[in-house]
Amino acid sequence: MSVPSAEDLVRYWESEQESLRQQVVEDDTEDWQRSLDFSDLERVGGVDLSFIKGDDVNACAQLVVLSYPDLEVLYEDSQMVTLTAPYIAGFLAFRETPFLLEALQRLKTSQPALMPQVVFVDGNGLFHYREFGLACHLGVLSGLPCVGVAKNLLQVQSVYKNEEHQSQITALQKGGDSFPLTSASGKVLGKALRSSDKSSKPVYVSVGHKISLDTSVRLTHSCCRYRVPEPIRQADIRSREYLRKHFPAADT
Repeated sequence: MSVPSAEDLVRYWESEQESLRQQVVEDDTEDWQRSLDFSDLERVGGVDLSFIKGDDVNACAQLVVLSYPDLEVLYEDSQMVTLTAPYIAGFLAFRETPFLLEALQRLKTSQPALMPQVVFVDGNGLFHYREFGLACHLGVLSGLPCVGVAKNLLQVQSVYKNEEHQSQITALQKGGDSFPLTSASGKVLGKALRSSDKSSKPVYVSVGHKISLDTSVRLTHSCCRYRVPEPIRQADIRSREYLRKHFPAADT
């Protein structure tokens, strides 16, 4: 069987993204999402992949589940994986999602009572080239509410890291303040959020699936002890610790 060319692969992935994009729900779907203090929310998940420096194929896929609102770790799953799909900008989800889904499936099989009610994803959701980033991909395929939280601005759909953007960041006075990331068509694709009083550098929040943008921003802020929401921060810390433990000679 011949290996598809990069052009054929991109066409196929674009078609898949478009098909899955139609299934994204951008509204609140759970009672806890409509509560001001998120009552009945008990478990929040976080996922991340960490790579050994210089190796873009072998990674630690990490899932953590934290209690809410205490944000204490209830469950963690660290698994070394080998990514087979090539890296192509805008199609990160096709590389990473299968391993994150496997982690969620392992949890569902072993300890279903600890399944997260929402998953924070280190990456974008609707704030994406084709409005279908990693958080959307994982959300649709898992059926779970997902929130995308990116540490760096994806310059896409007429949102640029320019003087205007910087002035909007400067205007964020305290933790919880935000401003919209608006496309050329006028659609709000996400929000820049000052997640902590202690950090003036924002994170970029967008809908993944089954949760509204305003609720995503509010929930993200409530899960931040530092700049990055605790579920993602813990997933990142533990995946890097796993790599250091099992590959001590590697620079992670």
